[in-house]
Amino acid sequence: MQFRAPWLQARMPLIASAGWDALVVPLSYGFVYHWHHGNWPQGGFALPLYLGLWLAWSYLLGRYSKTSEHSRITPNRLILLIALILLLLTSVLGGAWLLQVPLTITGLRSQQLPFLLIASLCSWGGQLLLLRAAIDQRRWLIVASAPEQQLLRDLLPALKATIWNLEQLEQCSASQLTEFQGVAISEQLPLSLENLEELMLARSQGLPCTTLVNWCEAQLQRVPPELFCRKSLLIGEGFQFQPGRFSWRLKRSGDVFIAASLLLLSSPILLLMALLIKLQDGGPIFYYQIRSGLYGQIFTLAKLRSMQVNAEQGGPRWASHKDQRITPLGHWLRRTRIDELPQLWSVLRGDMSLIGPRPERPEFEIELERSIPHYRLRHWLRPGLSGWAQVCHPYGASVADAREKLSYDLYYLRNGNPLLDVLILIKTIRLVVLARGSIPLDLSPQFCNSSQP
Repeated sequence: MQFRAPWLQARMPLIASAGWDALVVPLSYGFVYHWHHGNWPQGGFALPLYLGLWLAWSYLLGRYSKTSEHSRITPNRLILLIALILLLLTSVLGGAWLLQVPLTITGLRSQQLPFLLIASLCSWGGQLLLLRAAIDQRRWLIVASAPEQQLLRDLLPALKATIWNLEQLEQCSASQLTEFQGVAISEQLPLSLENLEELMLARSQGLPCTTLVNWCEAQLQRVPPELFCRKSLLIGEGFQFQPGRFSWRLKRSGDVFIAASLLLLSSPILLLMALLIKLQDGGPIFYYQIRSGLYGQIFTLAKLRSMQVNAEQGGPRWASHKDQRITPLGHWLRRTRIDELPQLWSVLRGDMSLIGPRPERPEFEIELERSIPHYRLRHWLRPGLSGWAQVCHPYGASVADAREKLSYDLYYLRNGNPLLDVLILIKTIRLVVLARGSIPLDLSPQFCNSSQP
């Protein structure tokens, strides 16, 4: 089975940063402990607790993301470091109070603060060096057709790459190509034997050569629909979640186990929210909606009602920024995504998966299929409660946002595997904790990904 993980390669510097923290925190703790007590710590829960809180808060604050921002000194980076120290102190003081563990001001000043300061400085300095070392200042060379060149400039205005046509490539030697970080070539271009020989010679000298689609996956973590090539799926490149494969059965088994566990654990929350919704206006607790599922099959999806009763009395309408139909309780339900919990039943029934493209309403897909190429390919996967698009792109309300999200769905179609599902699940938990749920950010009322009352 072919294992594709461009997302893992792109995150190696950040994983190294987390590993550096996992080394620095225990060493800083041991140094301060030895300096204060004269011996090394002999076990206990303090160090594992500190390390767990450090890694968890760092991830939630975003210290293990946005490589380009972490590679330079900015006020935001220092603010995050101060916030991390304050959150750790708050966690320690709050835990000591709840567990009735004695913690004196003297001990706080002589042990906790020095440890946190030393660990923070070592973490920040090491992370800065690691991320700077991972950044290659050379630009990529992209060789594409004229329509693709214009598309890249329109869709990716901040693109840090040099874009050539085939004629420019023909005039360049292998030695000149090695000045670039790598070469990405469109599959639509007819390469001559001479072009191929020069590229192979440059590759033998250490120059990475790849296709334009693979470059988008590695550098952008998505595939713009206009650049997507269906032939790659036909020849078996990626697309691990196919019926009959082990990964398909493993994904389904994980869906059933986790969905059943989450339903059991969240049942008190569901009961409480159901009561609050009923007390709010006396209306129905659930809202039912028709969605498109695997291979375009229709199924009924349930959510906790987050809008006023009869919100779509005049016909289907898309949710919009500051939508007046959303109730005060519904706004909070959407932010925390608690309104999505009833869909766990759809996961158990097999209509949905925990991870996959978000299911869309059939009446809106007609326009989306007309406007966006390859849109129906998202139906080759079972729709999910969360997905790569939901954790990588903010909630939007336009055709452009739908196209952007499809680019992430196509990426998942080619690279989806159980390990990527775990990453999406972790990122989803972060979105829930930070209350960054399904609230449209665009003022346009068209084409957002969730429109239920």
